[in-house]
Amino acid sequence: MRPAPKCRTFVSPAVDQAIERISKQIRDPDIQQLLANTMANTLDTAIAWHRGPSQNSSSKYPYSFVITGDINAQWTRDSANQLLPLLPYAAADAGLQALIAGLINMQAEQIAAYPFANAYQPPARSGLTPGTNGWAKSDQVVPAFDMRLVFEAKFEIDSLAAFFKLSATYARHFGTNMLNLPEWLKAATGAVDLLVELQAPTFGDDQRLINATVRFSRTASSPTESSFGAGRGNAGRRTGMVRTLFRPSDDSVIFPYLVPANAMLAVELVALADMLQTISPAQHQMLAARARGLADDIARGIAEHGVAEHARFGRVYAYEVDGYGGRLLMDDANVPSLLSLPYLGFVDAADPVYANTRRMLLSPANPWYFANGTTQLAGIGSPHTGFRSVWPMSVAVQALTSSNPIEIVDAVHMLVATTAGLGLIHESVNIDAAGATEYTRPWFAWCNGVVSELITRVVAEYPGLL
Repeated sequence: MRPAPKCRTFVSPAVDQAIERISKQIRDPDIQQLLANTMANTLDTAIAWHRGPSQNSSSKYPYSFVITGDINAQWTRDSANQLLPLLPYAAADAGLQALIAGLINMQAEQIAAYPFANAYQPPARSGLTPGTNGWAKSDQVVPAFDMRLVFEAKFEIDSLAAFFKLSATYARHFGTNMLNLPEWLKAATGAVDLLVELQAPTFGDDQRLINATVRFSRTASSPTESSFGAGRGNAGRRTGMVRTLFRPSDDSVIFPYLVPANAMLAVELVALADMLQTISPAQHQMLAARARGLADDIARGIAEHGVAEHARFGRVYAYEVDGYGGRLLMDDANVPSLLSLPYLGFVDAADPVYANTRRMLLSPANPWYFANGTTQLAGIGSPHTGFRSVWPMSVAVQALTSSNPIEIVDAVHMLVATTAGLGLIHESVNIDAAGATEYTRPWFAWCNGVVSELITRVVAEYPGLL
């Protein structure tokens, strides 16, 4: 499924060499091919525009616009996760390093202008045709946005966490010389400002509505495409966590505090603070302190409000809460998810509350866990794609958070079986269709990246297992 070299959107010799090297340590030709297809998928097909630093006379900084695959727009979360698995190979490839720095610069430019959006149009200077979003005309969004720049304005806190993660991870490896720091600092400051504002509850002490910092509603046939309360979302009391309107699936939340997204945010705010102090401890001390303080608030909020007592499984993490005692016990396949908490760095996989949560999530106690013994497919799905559809991403995350070699190998073989022989990972697969022939999104670069990360880790951490 790799296009011919002349048709690839970006070529990295280091990534191609890594594919060849790792493939030699894999015995099964299907897994070898899956690694080659998935690791290179974003580079082969999804780099819609890249301008290196030497190609621009007015700026020394690179810029990159990375699409999701079959949608011609750049999601902050998706694009960050598409390139993060490739970052280890950038030390041996200056072009790849510039590509990743270019994505950070592009995200910073977008977030500096509209920190509440989740997906953006290509910049005018790219010459790319803007993506078509049929929804946007009916959107009622606060603050207002320019449709020429924003593809969709669903506020999702994990998008900002993904920006922090890519930025801090890149800076730890390569410093900040290729980053447009003034623009990046504007974006980081605006993002932290917005997140702090969204710690506010729905009502003040006098029970009057507090002014909503962000709102989103639209005319839609699906309730997950809009937000309750004229775009405010359901009511929430102050918990220390940050309110969101949408999940990483782009579906609206039920309760305003999405626990796994807040967990990711807590981790990445600390990474952001470390990055700020590396750049200039004195100059950015205040912003770094605010980021750490917010991370502490979130962690306390999760401990106090995000853990529930389950009749069968004991103390478990809730998926969403409202601070009033309302809580939702489920998981969604999209990352950040409860299943992914160790992968996100929020908790150790051996933590008792996580272990209880994991047992709950990988069972029928989670309404979005589906299994079919006949087709040998099992995993977590999403309201985004409906009942009886498993997301291969959840299977990959299950393996990434496991230390059981049998569970890991089974997951890898299950992933091969979800491709319907096409050699690429889909968004979701109907587990009742023979041969995984019913699926959504044949081209989904984010999920391909997660699967390539899994296979690479298994080869490195469990020599001989594959």
